[in-house]
Amino acid sequence: MCLAIPSKIVELRGPGLAVADTLGTTRLVSLDLLEEPPSVGDYVIIHVGYAIQRLDPKDALETMDLFLDLLGTDDDA
Repeated sequence: MCLAIPSKIVELRGPGLAVADTLGTTRLVSLDLLEEPPSVGDYVIIHVGYAIQRLDPKDALETMDLFLDLLGTDDDA
């Protein structure tokens, strides 16, 4: 089973690569599986290092708030 936490694209790095922030943790991800490349500020779902789907920002923020509630933190994502 996969737990999909929305991640925000914070930096584009050359063709097909980006830095994504997942609840404060950043990592380099491949954009090769997306139909259209995201922009900085877009939200995506990541699976094994690949961004696999872009998300509506409202849905992404609601999902992140739910995860933060489950974790018992009041931080804003």
